[in-house]
Amino acid sequence: MIFNTGSALLDAIVLAAVSKEPEGTYGYKITQEVRNVLEISESTLYPVLRRLQKDNCLETYDMEYGGRNRRYYKITEQGRRQLLLYSQEWKSYSGKISKMLEEVV
Repeated sequence: MIFNTGSALLDAIVLAAVSKEPEGTYGYKITQEVRNVLEISESTLYPVLRRLQKDNCLETYDMEYGGRNRRYYKITEQGRRQLLLYSQEWKSYSGKISKMLEEVV
């Protein structure tokens, strides 16, 4: 993709991916979900997860899987409110850009 992805858009995409799993999901699976819409490395994803956790949008818990602990991320009520705000803003923003670009063609 030739367009840069700002931190707010990346936060929105990560929150949307995590919100799909009511019981939470783990980092690798989140990376795969996000990669369905944009190219991202795990080294980019984990700082986003930490920031969202710090902002009380995500909570974590550990669960044993295959003899090791796996960290799960779950969206909080604050995270759901933030995701709703991102969704509303995105609809407005993307609609305006789409309209402008359609006028060019």
